[in-house]
Amino acid sequence: MPVFKFVVSDPETRKAYQIEVDQSKAIGIVGKKIGDEFDGDIIGLPGYKIMITGGTDKDGFPMHPHVHGTVKKKILLSGPPGFHPKLKGQRKKKTVRGNIISTEIVQINCKIVKKGSKPIEELLGKKGEGKEGQEEKKEEKKE
Repeated sequence: MPVFKFVVSDPETRKAYQIEVDQSKAIGIVGKKIGDEFDGDIIGLPGYKIMITGGTDKDGFPMHPHVHGTVKKKILLSGPPGFHPKLKGQRKKKTVRGNIISTEIVQINCKIVKKGSKPIEELLGKKGEGKEGQEEKKEEKKE
């Protein structure tokens, strides 16, 4: 079964978390556009409000907010997303994906708009290791 990879960014802590969800469970995401918000319950973050900021399809082509639909198109770009010019005024024709999520999309980039009651590390089962945890690992390696 195909899998969506959600890259959820937290603007406050500036950390990103990767969550894998089956497409059958996240079917409510299909048809949403870049900039739309959805409940975090779909990806296992109850109480969170999340906004879609972009994504990539199965071939690695980025989603572009100015291309409407789920199509793949060649457009003339002068800046991101999809093209980062090396010279001032440089433009290039690049292939990009539309701004609506379809089953062809593999990675969905999003950010947290409203936090829930529990911290995200607790919901994902990851323990926040500070400097103390890193120091303990270094001591174990030395012994």
